[in-house]
Amino acid sequence: IALGLTIIPRGGGTGYTGGAVPLDWRSAVINTEKLEAMTEVELRRLPGVEAEVATIWSEAGVVTQRVADAAERAGYVFAVDPTSAEASCVGGNVAMNAGGKKAVLWGTALDNLASWRMVTPEAKWLEVVRLDHNLGKIHDVEVARFELRHYAADGRTLERTERLDVPGRTFRREGLGKDVTDKFLAGLPGIQKEGCDGLITSARWVVHRMPAQVRTVCLEFFGNPQDAVPSIVEIKDYLFSLSAGRPVAPGGPAPVLLAGLEHLDDRYLKAVGYATKAKRHVGGNGLPKMVLIGDIVVDDAAAVARATSEVVRIANSRGGEGFVAVSPDARKKFWLD
Repeated sequence: IALGLTIIPRGGGTGYTGGAVPLDWRSAVINTEKLEAMTEVELRRLPGVEAEVATIWSEAGVVTQRVADAAERAGYVFAVDPTSAEASCVGGNVAMNAGGKKAVLWGTALDNLASWRMVTPEAKWLEVVRLDHNLGKIHDVEVARFELRHYAADGRTLERTERLDVPGRTFRREGLGKDVTDKFLAGLPGIQKEGCDGLITSARWVVHRMPAQVRTVCLEFFGNPQDAVPSIVEIKDYLFSLSAGRPVAPGGPAPVLLAGLEHLDDRYLKAVGYATKAKRHVGGNGLPKMVLIGDIVVDDAAAVARATSEVVRIANSRGGEGFVAVSPDARKKFWLD
């Protein structure tokens, strides 16, 4: 600071948001990739939550996919899964409030954070702890409460604490998963600030239990996109009507849930070399105008079969063709293809 340098934290360096390259030469880039310590899934008592909660602690340089793999080893799901999961790091997920296909059920990074630590511009430490975590989407609570713990430069000497109470609805713009234009985010430190108010060093994440039965649907639409696009809302509304949008209750039976949904247009399909599944359209251009890929989950096999069949029927009514994957390998292939 005395030299007039801008200090920029850098994680995976994917550059998806331009943050990997400084805009000004008078900059010092701090690489956090060596902050790679993490735990396996741990059951912890979170402030204000009665039952123990499955969590993972990770430093900022841990690659996102490593956290997802650790959760999967213990039979859980890490909800933060941006497209860059194989390269992006945890610190960037916090700073960007990253989401992914599972955000439709469990929300973005903010919804799944139990706590996080950061170095402030004053070279001190700040730990932000979520109180009374609802283990679901933050905008569903009337008031989201956080405790801000300020530590001296040694990271251990507590200097002061303060409370931040924010109406849950302020974290989302109506109808959006997150409002990327709102960098202030009610003054909550670290989240969605892109590294502008501190350097994220570690975070503790809530992980979730995936229901026993999972089906991945791939819906290909070859007709007019204007006719196909309404199926997105129709499918979402149908599945939400079965669950009222409720998250999976810890330890309890789950309703039918939409655990992931992704829309791919024809430009994206061409760019990634998408492999068309509808045999009668293979050859020539062969690419759909639109593809929807989604995960439908529930504990009951009959219930997931009924729900999956109805989703395919909705796609058929819009001129689409539906394909269903059951085995883990087949489901993963649907998402990777």
